[in-house]
Amino acid sequence: MSTDADAQRRHELLIKRYGNPRALSARQRLKMLGKRALWTSVVRGSYLLKRLFDVAASAVLMVLLVPVFVGVALAIRLESPGPILFAQKRVGRWGQLFTMWKFRSMYVDAEARKAELMKQNEMAGGVIFKMKNDPRVTKVGRIIRKTSLDELPQLWNVLRGDMSLVGPRPPVLAEVDQYSLSDRRRLDVIPGITCIWQISGRSEIPFDQQVELDVQYIESQSFWTDLKILLKTVPALLFGTGAY
Repeated sequence: MSTDADAQRRHELLIKRYGNPRALSARQRLKMLGKRALWTSVVRGSYLLKRLFDVAASAVLMVLLVPVFVGVALAIRLESPGPILFAQKRVGRWGQLFTMWKFRSMYVDAEARKAELMKQNEMAGGVIFKMKNDPRVTKVGRIIRKTSLDELPQLWNVLRGDMSLVGPRPPVLAEVDQYSLSDRRRLDVIPGITCIWQISGRSEIPFDQQVELDVQYIESQSFWTDLKILLKTVPALLFGTGAY
């Protein structure tokens, strides 16, 4: 039967052999460096492919969707006074702040009225605020939120590199202040316009399950996974499943 002393000696041997590169033989060091180089090239190559796709796709979409941009802008302007676009500070990868753009879907005093409505928050977990019949949302706002047309200006964020087409949704500062350590895993990658939970139920999914799905995406992300999510986003937007 092995003793604690035996276990400690084996532990020290492992640390000595693998924890200190100088303790390895030349062949072992070369093999280790080769594995590191291969892993680094795979990670950087995946990021480069994702970035190139983001730039190309967002640029093309911004040109093709000009009539939609104009139509939504006119509808917002005709219904209620105030700016057409809504800018908000969001938290990106590793806590970096950036300005995220959306079409305005609420009345201009929406943020001031939010405190009065916090007790009516319908999102399980309380970190994110959601209401199905939020009185701050305009008539045009309900339509563009249902179809996610309000998110289209974020193509500019993608082009700039603040966001990606696919990734966890970028949270606001107040939400991150309430994050647990496990919740902060969402900040390990560049945030996106669409994500895995947005094609799986959107606002109807509780916050803790959103985090689980985001972590699942982070641990298994690939270019093909992004393509699948983008393709599934189209019917999710057309049917407005779970959106409010």
